[in-house]
Amino acid sequence: MKNKKNLRHVPIVALSRAEAAVEVATLINEITKHDNLYYQYDAPILTDSKYDELRNRLVRIEKRYPNLSRPLSPIKKVGAKPHPNFKKIVHARPMLSLDNAFSRNDITEFNNRIRRFLKISESETIEFVGEPKIDGLSVSLRYENGKFVHGCTRGDGNTGEDISANLQTIAEIPKSIEYNIPLILEIRGEVFIGKKDFFELNARQEIVGDKVFANPRNGAAGSLRQKDPGVTAERPLRFFAYAWGEVVGVNDSGDGNGLGWAQQWDFYKYLREWGFPVNSYARKLNSIDNIMEFYQEVQQGRENLDYEIDGVVYKINRLDWQERLGAVSRSPRWAVAHKFLAEKEQTVVKRIVVQIGRTGVLTPVAELEPVKISGVWVRRATLHNEDYIIEKDIREGDSVIIERAGDVIPKVTNVVKRERSVSAPPPFRMPKSCIECGSEVVRKKNEAAHRCSGGLICPAQAVERLKHFVSRNALDIEGLGGKHIVEFWDKKLIRTPGDIFNLRLKSRNVLEMPGWGEKSFANLVETLNKRSQVELSRLIYALGVPQIGQNAAQLLARNYISFNDWYVAMKKAVNDEKSRLELLSIDGIGPGMVDDLLNFFREPHNLHVLDELAESLKITDWVSPIISDSFFSGKQIVFTGTLTNMGRSEAKVRAETLGAKVLSSLSSKTDYLVAGDSPGGKLKKAQQIGVRVLTEEDWLQLSGSKR
Repeated sequence: MKNKKNLRHVPIVALSRAEAAVEVATLINEITKHDNLYYQYDAPILTDSKYDELRNRLVRIEKRYPNLSRPLSPIKKVGAKPHPNFKKIVHARPMLSLDNAFSRNDITEFNNRIRRFLKISESETIEFVGEPKIDGLSVSLRYENGKFVHGCTRGDGNTGEDISANLQTIAEIPKSIEYNIPLILEIRGEVFIGKKDFFELNARQEIVGDKVFANPRNGAAGSLRQKDPGVTAERPLRFFAYAWGEVVGVNDSGDGNGLGWAQQWDFYKYLREWGFPVNSYARKLNSIDNIMEFYQEVQQGRENLDYEIDGVVYKINRLDWQERLGAVSRSPRWAVAHKFLAEKEQTVVKRIVVQIGRTGVLTPVAELEPVKISGVWVRRATLHNEDYIIEKDIREGDSVIIERAGDVIPKVTNVVKRERSVSAPPPFRMPKSCIECGSEVVRKKNEAAHRCSGGLICPAQAVERLKHFVSRNALDIEGLGGKHIVEFWDKKLIRTPGDIFNLRLKSRNVLEMPGWGEKSFANLVETLNKRSQVELSRLIYALGVPQIGQNAAQLLARNYISFNDWYVAMKKAVNDEKSRLELLSIDGIGPGMVDDLLNFFREPHNLHVLDELAESLKITDWVSPIISDSFFSGKQIVFTGTLTNMGRSEAKVRAETLGAKVLSSLSSKTDYLVAGDSPGGKLKKAQQIGVRVLTEEDWLQLSGSKR
């Protein structure tokens, strides 16, 4: 058998047509292989220059012999075949969101909170860095030894979607860094589409009959979540960098908290040197007046920018202050988003309908003649409650003013009464009985909300609770949306959260339903298997207990550590006052939360739900992101009196960072009482029950906070 001739080094002009056909086939196979290695698996084995040589040779051969050009030629597309699905990536450091401010008073209070927390006098200047808030999709990029490793979305702040291949198609994101490279570097920023590019993209989408995007942000998000990187590569995506995540191996001298920069402003200089685009409007600001002037300047110039913004972000410039301030819940204390004022439009209320939420609250909603506000079509607006409707005198058929600010749910702010018809219907009133189950609708004294008294016998409440259970921030069961929950409910396949996991055993029932096939059912089973292991904090949040949001769920998980300990403690607290007071002593858990939690545990059917879930799931213990070998790791601490060297809030954050549980009241389980000036009765009680007392000096020394 003859050896196959190697045509790679044969000049194109010397190739016969038959040889050219062989070389085209060989090049297509090679380029496709390298595209897959690069875009799907982040494992290229060719240098960029060698890869470019292959593509250029294929381009030139196809140009010389047009009939040899193939529809699936890699030079006619960018990227590679899509990944089967998006993997999840856990952020090394959480991607926090920002608190919002809407007025000068809000900004002043933000500034004052910082001064109180850090104990900074009015005479000391706080310098901020301000920049426009891009209305795009937040992403995190990870580099190791200067090479791009992966990138992901913000997700829930702790876990994001792996969109590495798609991010690598964006020209403004470097694939490698060659200057002053940290060992590990995570860059956070915003992916967006410019205004002009957005209109051109929508025009192309319309011509070919594809989806037209509502606004640039949706266009950017939809483009980044494509399964095929080639589709993403065709979209005009851009990027601005503005923050960092995990950074390891920078500046061994320890300057700037171990980073190579001591200020936010200095970090932007590094970004530019590394090749990342930084918003040119970023500015240093050193007073409230400066901040408001900058805000007005950006707002007035907003229409001249080629990208959408929805406000201005301010960050404290000093990193040591950022470190001390830390974060509360899911937002840093050292930054805020100053949102632009809401945009308003006039439309008509077609009718007022009532929705029933998972806690039984009846919420009136206005169905509107569609109106476009801030580039988004608005068809519904919340009316909050009956009192709000009566106060505004909102009726069906009224012309109304609709307001929408950023991602806030649109609301009716005013009625244009001069346009009201003489035959307008009477004022709206809440129904006396539930529209879903017929149970009595009640309104508690001093509450604005009307509630269905049916509880879990009300299908609307039960369905909404199940929707909440599978939602992204709860169990995050992809492929099982609200529509599916309703369908499974109607078929009586699910009634409790545990039934959702039992769907794996009901293939015959599911496959008989419209839209379900062997593959979609297999995908559902695979997802349910993955979600059979769940963190305690997620499970607590997923239960949908009134007032127990994500932050409260994390506080409970951090305090009780394991599902069994939490379950036993809650059952005990229902009838035991001492246990109830221990629950109430958790800093951040208030009396209303305690009442709702214990009401949940008083119901036998709720205990049955928890027992089912404990059998179906592997519920993992709370794991604190702490310094495990610190003096205070695992200890219970109570602070009392006035601390002179740091504020109480800062001391609490420091203690939690070191792995301690901070409580608001003493018990025999308390390890330390940190007593400042004027400690009051807690000092006497600590001495009586044998709790060790630390002075402020002791605390500063042991916590490493002495400055």
